[in-house]
Amino acid sequence: MTNPFGFDAYAPKDIAARVSDVGVTKARLPLLTQALLGVLAGAFIGLGALMFSLVASDAMQGFAASRLLAGLAFSLGLILVSVAGAELFTGNNLLAMAWAGRRISTGELLRNWAVVGLANAVGAAGLALLVWLSGHGG
Repeated sequence: MTNPFGFDAYAPKDIAARVSDVGVTKARLPLLTQALLGVLAGAFIGLGALMFSLVASDAMQGFAASRLLAGLAFSLGLILVSVAGAELFTGNNLLAMAWAGRRISTGELLRNWAVVGLANAVGAAGLALLVWLSGHGG
């Protein structure tokens, strides 16, 4: 059956299979690759948080406008994560799909979550350190 809206769409079963395939790939990335991509993701989300703070603290805007614009500014971090292919812990929770389908082991799942979660924290803390050292807070 042809889609009347002119774009490709996947059935839920196909989406689940694709998510599971990506989960297997992510779970089996080399340790160093996982860690470096995790550090990048932590730093990118930190940059989004910095932009959020900068926009939200602008006293020239009304409350609602500042929150809306700040939310849009935060999405910069998520865009950077997507474009760079970085490993964000939040998205890696979908590895549970591959685990539930018995395509990856519990050890692979937990290893990925531990490495990526810790690497995200290191990336965010590293960015915070750079901001502190730059004197930006003052």
